[in-house]
Amino acid sequence: MPMIAEPGLRPVRMGDTRVSMSKKDNGTIYIRSTETPDDYPRAITDKLDHWAQQTPDHLFLADRDKTGGWQKRSFLETRNEVRSLAQYLIEQDLSEDRPVLILSGNSLEHGLLALASMYAGIPYAPVSPAYSLVSSDFAKLRHICDLLNPGLIFVDDGAKYAKALAAVMPKDARLLVLENPLSQYDCDVFKDVRQTTPTDAVDAANGKITEDTIAKFLFTSGSTGMPKAVINTQRMLCFNQMMLRHALAFLQDEPPVMVDWLPWNHTAGGNHNFGIALYNGGSFYIDQGKPTPDGIHETVRNLCEVSPNIYFNVPKGYEALVHHLRENKTLREMFFAKLKLMQYAGAGLSQYVWDNLEKIAEDTVGEKIVIVTGYGSTETAPFAFTTTWAVDQAGSVGLPAVGLDIKLVPNAEKLEVRLKGPSITPGYWKQPDKTSESFDDEGYYLIGDALKFVDPDNIERGFLFDGRVCEDFKLSTGTWVHVAAIRTAIAQTFAPYVRDAVLTGLNEGYVGALIFADFTACKKLCPDLPANASERDIATHPAVQAHFQKCLNELATKSTGSSNFVARAILLESSPELDAHEVTDKGSINQRAVLTKRADKVAELYTDPSPAGVMIAKKG
Repeated sequence: MPMIAEPGLRPVRMGDTRVSMSKKDNGTIYIRSTETPDDYPRAITDKLDHWAQQTPDHLFLADRDKTGGWQKRSFLETRNEVRSLAQYLIEQDLSEDRPVLILSGNSLEHGLLALASMYAGIPYAPVSPAYSLVSSDFAKLRHICDLLNPGLIFVDDGAKYAKALAAVMPKDARLLVLENPLSQYDCDVFKDVRQTTPTDAVDAANGKITEDTIAKFLFTSGSTGMPKAVINTQRMLCFNQMMLRHALAFLQDEPPVMVDWLPWNHTAGGNHNFGIALYNGGSFYIDQGKPTPDGIHETVRNLCEVSPNIYFNVPKGYEALVHHLRENKTLREMFFAKLKLMQYAGAGLSQYVWDNLEKIAEDTVGEKIVIVTGYGSTETAPFAFTTTWAVDQAGSVGLPAVGLDIKLVPNAEKLEVRLKGPSITPGYWKQPDKTSESFDDEGYYLIGDALKFVDPDNIERGFLFDGRVCEDFKLSTGTWVHVAAIRTAIAQTFAPYVRDAVLTGLNEGYVGALIFADFTACKKLCPDLPANASERDIATHPAVQAHFQKCLNELATKSTGSSNFVARAILLESSPELDAHEVTDKGSINQRAVLTKRADKVAELYTDPSPAGVMIAKKG
């Protein structure tokens, strides 16, 4: 296994990602990993048994309790509680047709219940808390319950989730709560059921698990409609963790120490990150922080106490963290003390944030830390691509991991990527039509993205993400507009004041943009406004409008033609709405829904003379 040991870079052992390539006459390219997959277990919870025997007292899970202290569980303590909970679940007559549904967010109890479900061979489904606590119509939550027919629903606080439960609770389902039980349901309290005495039934149920057993259902973000239940088998989870351990080879040398907030209802947090700690005998500190101006303070608090050796975040999280790393000496020293690798995913990391992370690390510990990205989706378990070598700029997704076959199909002006391997989902639960349309005639999963070679003459340099295939469109001139590249340019040029942008211009003469502001950041541009100023007040403030006009002009100077020239833009006066499907629970913008809901604003971009509020780009 190669060691990254470049001057000025902290050494870290990474795996090989060698590949072979062949090409058909029709332009289709096949890429296959030539690495040999390592052995992997039958079930992910076999690793819990393994570490409970090998390192019984090693810390596995930690979460803050109400006093602010860490409540901790070793591997042996975790296994004992998991077996007790597994017995309780077995007694509830649950199955893949009556699974466990978890509505609340990351917590020690959530983790224990998830492990217990898998230990007993009962699928579970973690659901975004936003579907219960932010949504007002509960449409997505109702859809999920109708699709899964859960036999048991877990919430951390019965009172907090009462409205959502009243809207969706199946009549024959049981409720499990951490606190505030609801008497109108058959309801149990977590502290009681965790005392259940395990019987031989637990071992019997566990013994029936195979690689094809459904471990969990993870829901797509619903960015193109109602969420789909992605089947996650034990084979997917275990093979994917083997792929990760192969690529991030230093995990074979030392157990990971992780401080992590990414939600477990998404594959990055629940499969990738939680799985790394479980699979490799590591310690997972549950971070209740969030990458928001207020939420980041809890993350800072945790990182001032715990030094991770591997760290994962979304670009917005790193952006929020950079400011505090500059200002907080304790945070800097603790964060970089043992850190071997930083990984980002979910969006592009701006070069500004990348450069700051490297500089702060150099100033603090005298060397840079390797930064990599991953590429994948809920349907790929998620790990599919990564770099296992040092890169000095954002954007590269690297090469496919061991065990994966890749197919690149010419699509318009791009190469559409398709994937096949043991870590790919068999399909969507009870939606055979969606399953069949998601795979091609050779069994490759249609992820809907495009990749491009870093260097077409040297495949070993890997790939760059090249946007969504279905998002691109043509102007009336026949010129293709590549949406991802322009959205990235907007994010970088307008940073940190923009949240996202939706592009317009299909069959029109020029590209337009509907821009969603980061209202917290924009508020700093207009300090004269009161603290409770509305989003509309902020968006229409002269200082904000002037700054966005300046940024639009700057963006225009970088354009090379009509395909990437944003001619007009509107700064929207409200955030994207969850119930209108404009935004997913993880913050991804649903381009189609925004264009539909805000069709009046789209029309304004192509009205002459331009109405008030439409910014017109000036190159000179």
